[in-house]
Amino acid sequence: MDSKMDNKSKKTYWPHMILGFLAIGITLGYWTVKHAVQMPVQEVNEYMMKYQQADLGINDILEKKKAFDNVYTIKLNNVEMMVMTDNVNSKIPQPNAVKLSKGENSFSYTVTKKDGTVVSDANVSFLLTRPHTVKDDVMIENVPFKNGMYVTPKLDIQKPGRYTLQFRAKIDDNTVGYAQERAYLKP
Repeated sequence: MDSKMDNKSKKTYWPHMILGFLAIGITLGYWTVKHAVQMPVQEVNEYMMKYQQADLGINDILEKKKAFDNVYTIKLNNVEMMVMTDNVNSKIPQPNAVKLSKGENSFSYTVTKKDGTVVSDANVSFLLTRPHTVKDDVMIENVPFKNGMYVTPKLDIQKPGRYTLQFRAKIDDNTVGYAQERAYLKP
């Protein structure tokens, strides 16, 4: 009889371990979801819109761009270019980048027809952005036309690093052109 009492008084801990592991799993799952939601999702500014919008309407965007490219050209004016050296470990050539200066910068673009006629009535937007972040984006919805060019207001650029200059010219609802240039501000 005493041996039966000893077996009953002995405790097994495996149910407690299972509950403990389950509690740890639920806690870690909650922590993962909480931190994943708090992390910002970096968006791509392709075509000066969120990537979801660009993805849904890419065929329409490409048709409008093709219609624009058949008749018009966009040119960035009065900028100094940095000659980029190719990376010896990569076969991808490095395109030259626009050299930015610390402080105020302004950019001017011309939109012309293929025959050289300057277009003065386009609806023009400009976006200064940094790769992989939207925190420092500067969007100018309506770039004014002055002296035959679309000239952005002066932009104060202080942080060194890579930038992207994006330009959109909308002639009508079926003709929209895009230009994108890499830019760099040395530290």
